Amino acid sequence: MSDNKWVLIDANGVSLGRVASLAAHKLMGKDKPDWTPYGDNGDFVIIVNSQKARLTGRKGLNKLYHFHSGYPGGLTTYSYKEMIKKDPAYPLLTAVKGMLPKNRLSSKLLTKIKIYPDEKHPHDAQKPVKIEVKG
Repeated sequence: MSDNKWVLIDANGVSLGRVASLAAHKLMGKDKPDWTPYGDNGDFVIIVNSQKARLTGRKGLNKLYHFHSGYPGGLTTYSYKEMIKKDPAYPLLTAVKGMLPKNRLSSKLLTKIKIYPDEKHPHDAQKPVKIEVKG
């Protein structure tokens, strides 16, 4: 494993997809010269202000998250606004998960992302480097 660093991304007022895309790119290490599709040499990613990420259009009402208990009639559906109130990190986590490769490596990569609903995070000792999201 190469020298991993900690990256801080502020999602305040930025499109949810752009934040997720940048986070997935950094998690996989695609910006490093020693990137390999089967290796874990990406950075640790901290995302703050996850509940303030922006959605375009009517996605706040139309975007749905489905959960099923496995029993008949056990389907539960939440809109984006309801999900942000229930778990502010979940929409961003699922967006990043969908952008990672669909293999065993993705679960390993997802352990290196930390998502917080506001500015506070306990990773100041790691000296994260702040990255601006373009767009």
